[in-house]
Amino acid sequence: MPTKSTRTTRPTFRCTECGWSTVKWVGRCGECQAWGTVAEVGATPVRTAAATPARPAVPIGDVDAEPARASTTGVGEFDRVLGGGLVPGAVVLMAGEPGIGKSTLALDVAARAAREDRTVLYVSGEESAAQVRLRAERIGAVAPTLYLAAETDLATVLGQVDRVGPTLLVIDSVQTMASADVEGAPGNVGQVREVASALIQVAKSRNIAALLIGHVTKDGAIAGPRVLEHLVDVVVQFEGERHSRLRLVRAVKNRFGPTDEVGCFDLGDSGIVGLPDPSGLFLTSRDRPVPGTCVTVTLEGRRPLVAEVQALVTPSTGGSPRRTTSGLDSSRLAMVLAVLTRRASLDVHSADCYASTVGGVRLGEPAADLAVALAVAGARLDVALPQGTVAFGEVGLAGDLRPVTGAPRRLAEAARIGFRRAVVPAGSLSEGGAPPGMQVLEATSVVQAVSAALGAP
Repeated sequence: MPTKSTRTTRPTFRCTECGWSTVKWVGRCGECQAWGTVAEVGATPVRTAAATPARPAVPIGDVDAEPARASTTGVGEFDRVLGGGLVPGAVVLMAGEPGIGKSTLALDVAARAAREDRTVLYVSGEESAAQVRLRAERIGAVAPTLYLAAETDLATVLGQVDRVGPTLLVIDSVQTMASADVEGAPGNVGQVREVASALIQVAKSRNIAALLIGHVTKDGAIAGPRVLEHLVDVVVQFEGERHSRLRLVRAVKNRFGPTDEVGCFDLGDSGIVGLPDPSGLFLTSRDRPVPGTCVTVTLEGRRPLVAEVQALVTPSTGGSPRRTTSGLDSSRLAMVLAVLTRRASLDVHSADCYASTVGGVRLGEPAADLAVALAVAGARLDVALPQGTVAFGEVGLAGDLRPVTGAPRRLAEAARIGFRRAVVPAGSLSEGGAPPGMQVLEATSVVQAVSAALGAP
């Protein structure tokens, strides 16, 4: 008698961080390499039946886009990063190292929104209400419709939202909140996922703009599950050195605007202030040119910033020459030194080389290669660049110079500040002519650039 065959479904295990799946349990995810994140998602297949939608689909031209218009935060540099301001129902995740100014900026944004007759709820899980009030007095962020609560329980926070009915919700920080329905201490994977999901659901259902402050790990990544970055609408990252007052806010993800915009801020005793024109912070004022210095123009997003590169070349006293950088990529410096030694016949291979930037700015794009090369060459030859000279371009291993993007914007910014001479790769003026009153020297190789800029053979 034939037997009836039964189909069995094998269990499936999936990573809660990245979604990678496997047929058996493993302790470490094979995709994102995270430990303890693989869990069984169930062996019984789930069949979802079709349901009648409450709101039928409509043509895209008939959708009212007015409720999704962004409203300004009152902080121009923050609006630049967000793409115009905060959108009702949008959730913004702001991450950065401790003490970099996240809470100060969030409190300033909350106060400015409250002064525009908007109800704002600021929930602090790291400080008491009295401590937040003292900081608000120091930076001038006291407003009548700014409500403050010091809570760490998710249910209580949701109750505060029901009672206040805010149009802007600030959570400082999402890692300090915990739900009684989820096991584990605040900040673990399950708690952060549950807290973020509940806050996002409230923001979307009630059309509340939410600003979540998040911690970062020692590697600079946002703490908690990676799914947190996928759930929110905007992710902004704070950057800056502890010894510098300059802070850069960069958009890593933005559903409502560009991700190549950068906001510049000055963190001081009276709070955090936007810097619409920060180029002067990265230059050194001196009466006469000094060998080993060169000014370049870097693009932070779509904003050109004028910065100074300094280099020092000294005879090596040890067996291995030193290479020390501050604000520059050490691998790019090593490549530029190798090109100068091999292609320009400059003896910098056996010398100690130090290179840094002014003002704590970090130059990571290849356009700063030419400025580094001219600064090192000037330090080695003890020849200073003429006053008012700027240089930018990418240096290749063959000693050639490659054009970089945004050359007209870089030249226009340099001319606006007062520079009258520029050394650039050949072909940089193809998109447009030189600014009025500026002499542009085009070079095809680093040898030509050194000869044109320093007047050295």
